[in-house]
Amino acid sequence: MRKQLTFHISNPCRFKEQLLFWSKKFQYVSILDSHEANQKINSKAEYNTYELVAGIDALQIVEPIQKFFSELTEAIKQVNDWWFGYFGYDLKNEIEELQSENQDNLEFPEMNFFRPRWIFLLDIDTLIVHYFEEEFKEEDIYDLINMIQNLDVNDETSVSVSEINSRITQEQYIESVNQLKNHIRRGDIYEVNFCQEFYAENCKIKPRGTYKKLTEVSPTPYSGFYQMGDQYLLSASPERFIKKVGNKIISQPIKGTAKRGADELEDKKIKENLFNDLKERAENIMIVDLVRNDLSRTAAKGSVIVEELCGIYSFPQVHQMISTVVSELRKNVHFIEAIRQCFPMGSMTGAPKVRAMKLIEKYESTKRGLFSGAVGYITPEGDFDFNVVIRSILYNARNYYLSFMVGGAITMQAEAEKEYEECLLKAKAIMRVLKNE
Repeated sequence: MRKQLTFHISNPCRFKEQLLFWSKKFQYVSILDSHEANQKINSKAEYNTYELVAGIDALQIVEPIQKFFSELTEAIKQVNDWWFGYFGYDLKNEIEELQSENQDNLEFPEMNFFRPRWIFLLDIDTLIVHYFEEEFKEEDIYDLINMIQNLDVNDETSVSVSEINSRITQEQYIESVNQLKNHIRRGDIYEVNFCQEFYAENCKIKPRGTYKKLTEVSPTPYSGFYQMGDQYLLSASPERFIKKVGNKIISQPIKGTAKRGADELEDKKIKENLFNDLKERAENIMIVDLVRNDLSRTAAKGSVIVEELCGIYSFPQVHQMISTVVSELRKNVHFIEAIRQCFPMGSMTGAPKVRAMKLIEKYESTKRGLFSGAVGYITPEGDFDFNVVIRSILYNARNYYLSFMVGGAITMQAEAEKEYEECLLKAKAIMRVLKNE
């Protein structure tokens, strides 16, 4: 049985860093950090439950090779506890009649969840630690928190990655966008999310130091560090996929991106232009309709509501257009089914979703894997919160392969050259970190 103890943390930012580096001794780690989104970023703060949620050291691992969602559901039913993990994008192949045969050098499992030994919940300056009383006495926990707070953090600045390659050329990207626009003209799709991979081979980085730098450059409300053995996710995601609080389901798709201005006046003008941009609004509204449809499959009748349409929110690197769609989970529907029915998220696929995913497979050259999947946690009460894995570095320390993908929504109004520039804008923070700029 889990017990919990509460501590006052005088320097939460330093404690987060110390916790990150203390976790080095374990094989399974998930640290999800909102970077003071409630205080800093006007981004639906009422839906952010914790400043930081961490699960460290695996007592039980669920990594199915088939029947992914049913095996996870069964494990949760058998052990009512905290679970941390991820859904990889290519779980789409189980949900729909699809396949993935593109290049994959990361070799991440399609799904990974673990039940942690340690749970750390930080809210402003209050830390709650969940532990098992069969394993630890109260004084052990006090000693542990004292030890973490006295940890001399080794900065572990990341190794500069000298050569970052693009999987496709700018010309190939532009040609693919124009081909996708032909599909839109023919009525195959209305919108599709098209991505490209940047990668480095024979690359040695220090994952924790690299993650620390990434979140310093780009502190976002759904960032996360995820480790399973030698495979790592370093995420600076600005986007929530789906959250459950009680019976309420919340999805907050992002569609619409603009750069930050040089000063406050320019910033204000860029935000206004983004809000009034017909192309960006059309993209966002199409995905909102898709999310409404996905949520309706598990929602109580009449409970799907758009709480906010095309809100503009500011992050250190970019402005984003975010909408909020909510529903009430229907009685007798397991919460994992609500996730499955919405997965993969509309903001990373397109509309209609299945046809868009088929075209993604055809025109992209890299298997997405964990990119555009979702990382998060599930509580013993059946609540959960999952991000969208974007603006993220994926790293396999076994074969020294590093990868990150960027992309955007292609509609009839899309200009291929501008879409390519938007990709580079989204990649900017990661490039800065990896090139040690």
